[in-house]
Amino acid sequence: MTEKAATFGYRDVDPAEKPRLVRGVFDSVASRYDLMNDLMSGGVHRLWKDAAAARLNPQPGEVIVDCAGGTGDMARRFQKLAEAARDRRGGAPVKVVVIDYNAKMIVAGRERGDDARIVWAVGDAQALPLPDASANGYCISFGLRNVTDIARALADARRVLKPGGRFLCLEFSRPTASAMRKIYDAYSFAVIPAVGKAVAGDRESYEYLVESIRRFPPQAELAGMMEVAGFSRVSVSNFSGGVCALHQGWAI
Repeated sequence: MTEKAATFGYRDVDPAEKPRLVRGVFDSVASRYDLMNDLMSGGVHRLWKDAAAARLNPQPGEVIVDCAGGTGDMARRFQKLAEAARDRRGGAPVKVVVIDYNAKMIVAGRERGDDARIVWAVGDAQALPLPDASANGYCISFGLRNVTDIARALADARRVLKPGGRFLCLEFSRPTASAMRKIYDAYSFAVIPAVGKAVAGDRESYEYLVESIRRFPPQAELAGMMEVAGFSRVSVSNFSGGVCALHQGWAI
């Protein structure tokens, strides 16, 4: 074990081991990723994603990075919004770049309908295969808690954004009321792994996903990490009482 361990659910592991362990989880759930998010959120993740896409507000001619976006559900939202703006006032098509560490997630996304206007790539959120200051917007949706080093991922997101670029992180977070926390904890640990086993035949992957939420930095802590990474005007919007949070920052 190295001096600074990485989290994998409730376990502390060698940072060199975490990518392999996370890859195994998403190899298992790739074909049922929407089911996974439906179980984790009660289906409300679709509304959260709509709100995040609207907040990013992609425009014609922009380059948008959808990090950890293997299934392409956010990418397609970005494209739809940008095309609607293009219909109103013209301009070049938006370019959405989907980057995911897991090749099976990319395959699952492309199988839903490959679009020539979406670029798909296997890559690491901590070292994106993109030049400095090359993107207008960056979104990581339900993926930041799975990276080995969150601070490195935030710093690399800041690196690839142009001046004035906007950063969004949509992630399961901490309910703000203690009563809601108790209800969500009971649902998460008692229901989600059991349903994962019954529906997908995979209890362990769903246990990891529940545990990874509990180890993820709470809202204020993540906002502070974004500021350290160089983001300005950092803000947090809680959805469903803090079950999910949308963090936003600007590359200024």
